[in-house]
Amino acid sequence: MILAIDMGNSNIVIGGIDDSRTWFVERVTTNLGKTDLEYAVNIKDIMAIHNLPLSSIEGAVVSSVVPPLTDVVLSAVKKITGKTPMLVGSGMKTGLNIIMDNPKTVGSDLIVDAVAALKDYPSPIIIIDMGTATTMSVIDRAGNYTGGIIFPGLRVSLDSLSSRAAQLPYIGLNRPTRVIGKNTIDCMKNGILYGNAAMIDGIIDRMEEELGQAASLVSTGGLAPSVLPLCRHKINYDEALLLKGLLILYEKNK
Repeated sequence: MILAIDMGNSNIVIGGIDDSRTWFVERVTTNLGKTDLEYAVNIKDIMAIHNLPLSSIEGAVVSSVVPPLTDVVLSAVKKITGKTPMLVGSGMKTGLNIIMDNPKTVGSDLIVDAVAALKDYPSPIIIIDMGTATTMSVIDRAGNYTGGIIFPGLRVSLDSLSSRAAQLPYIGLNRPTRVIGKNTIDCMKNGILYGNAAMIDGIIDRMEEELGQAASLVSTGGLAPSVLPLCRHKINYDEALLLKGLLILYEKNK
């Protein structure tokens, strides 16, 4: 089993995966104040919860968009496994042709998503990753990564709205039953959830228009289940997409 870790701005996804199955997928809060020992304890506890011994970890691979924490988590992994984890970065063999102005600036999480999607879905592909930011990446019919868009994630938008408007409360993101809200909380929640769903639907239409054909649609990220049921397009949800991509990159570069 490979220990696969994706470090995002809000959460760190920790998973165990091999060629046959995904053993677990868990999330811990990204906290710049934590030490390597604290993250090591997090990983060890997750393994214990799933009744998996540390000896079952054959190797580890890490993707990070949080530079201040990267070395901390790498150290944490080595502390509990005794193995130096592989870090996704420039110079790594990905098998992905990136057609961007500066390919080196493409986020490692977007590359990992794309590598996994190319293996499991027919091109062209639109990949929607919903985290702190929502990203929509495009792979053309030839399998090239051609670009995408980035917009504020659900929680960022909602927290910004609440913090900048004194009379608006902080609210949850449970699924609404109707579009038209009957109170302030429902109006805010519906605006964020249906607004994001409509934005995703509209952007998919425009991206497919540019591509000249319908695309495979796949989504991942912790907030995706809150929005996808409200979208009018049929979008596949793959919770382990990032982990699958990390496993592919590990196998290509070990």
